[in-house]
Amino acid sequence: MPRGEGLLVPPSNGDLMETRIYKEVFFDATHRLLHYQGKCSRLHGHRWRVEVWMAGEPDSETGILVDYNVIKDVIERLDHQVILNEKDPLNDCLRRFHDVVTTEGDPSSEILAAEIERLLTEECHLNGRKARVTRIRVWESDTCYAERDHEGR
Repeated sequence: MPRGEGLLVPPSNGDLMETRIYKEVFFDATHRLLHYQGKCSRLHGHRWRVEVWMAGEPDSETGILVDYNVIKDVIERLDHQVILNEKDPLNDCLRRFHDVVTTEGDPSSEILAAEIERLLTEECHLNGRKARVTRIRVWESDTCYAERDHEGR
């Protein structure tokens, strides 16, 4: 069957160009902001929403930039976790009962956006993917999010 007549053919290597994808993932986790003056200094939970935009060169054989399930799996490492500043004195106490995810600094939506971006970048590198996070949003509530945007790079 000639190309373009009912058969979808992945682009040849010479036709590869940058591809962009988007994925939204939700996770539930507890955190507290150790250095914050206010109610967020208390241990509390959120239904976090993460939006990820990625760009790069798709795999020449599959045409896939990054499997959406890989993005989901990386973010879901935080699901049902307690996330604390690595210097939080609660760490030692809570670790007697279950694992604690720690961050450098208070686990704000800004810090979590940077950490999730780092984890996704690491996962792509380990799997030989030529993909990068171009934008990430971490929603702490329906009305509040932190965003890291690398579109201008």
